[in-house]
Amino acid sequence: MLTSESQFETAKASQYLQQLCKHFAHKVEASCDAHSGKVAFPCGTATFAASDDVLVMTVVAEDRAGLEQSKEIIESHLIRFAFRDKLERLDWA
Repeated sequence: MLTSESQFETAKASQYLQQLCKHFAHKVEASCDAHSGKVAFPCGTATFAASDDVLVMTVVAEDRAGLEQSKEIIESHLIRFAFRDKLERLDWA
C-alpha cells in the first residue's frame, strides 16, 4: 500500500472536512464528524483530521495510479471549496 499526506493551514479546517465528506458521500461511501472523516474512493481511501487551524488529509492506495487519482480528486475539490483562502495547490508528502 502507498500513502501520501498533505496539510492545509486554515481556520476553517472542520468546515472543509465536513464539506468534502458530504460532497463525496453523494457518489461514494463517506463518513465524518467535526474532527475526522473517511472517504472510500474506488481508487483509494482518504482520511481527514481537523484541528483548530489545520486540515490533514491522508490517502492510501494499492498503486501509484490510485494514489495520484485520489490526491487529484481531493485537491481539485478543496481548491474549489477554499477559493476564499486562495488555495492554489496542496503539497503532498
